[in-house]
Amino acid sequence: MELRVTDLACARGGLPVLEGVSFALAAGRALILRGPNGVGKTTLLRTLAGLQPALEGSVSHPPETIAYAAHADGLKATLSVAENLAFWARIFGTGDIAPALDRMHLRDLADRPAQNLSAGQKRRLGLARLLVTGRPIWMLDEPTVSLDTASVALFGAVVREHLAGGGLALMATHIDLGLDEAEVLELSRFRADPRRAADVFDHGFDEAFL
Repeated sequence: MELRVTDLACARGGLPVLEGVSFALAAGRALILRGPNGVGKTTLLRTLAGLQPALEGSVSHPPETIAYAAHADGLKATLSVAENLAFWARIFGTGDIAPALDRMHLRDLADRPAQNLSAGQKRRLGLARLLVTGRPIWMLDEPTVSLDTASVALFGAVVREHLAGGGLALMATHIDLGLDEAEVLELSRFRADPRRAADVFDHGFDEAFL
């Protein structure tokens, strides 16, 4: 299992933000994306997850292996905690939600509608979806938002278990999750030359996909 990125260029709002991004991430390893606000962390994750097209370069990984968690928790407000997880388990064909409920400390909240959860509880439920996907590549955009210190430590332990089981994780975060298996990729050195924007529009890049 490996995620390999080669000379990737990606855009936000039709304008190039990153170019020449290259790295390889093997099973059992994590990569932390760092850089100032607006550098392109979210844009890179969305591109790698296949939610928007790359301008250049390639992304190589086995098919159907990526689980993406964005800023939004992606919950059905009127469904209970258990029903939300069961929905995603059916989508991914993995079945049992009990381990995810237990691992993210949601067992006592299983029957509570998602709309009645606190912000931190909603975040834990959103992250619990990763555990029912059965997918080995986790791409996470600021996963610890709204989590208290104890929940950050809990999530860090979940990621370590995922890596120990042969998974890999790519995440944008400024929080130390205590991952000895993690490397850091500073994105500032991949900032795109703004003069490339004219070339992008000259070649008919379709902004509707962003």
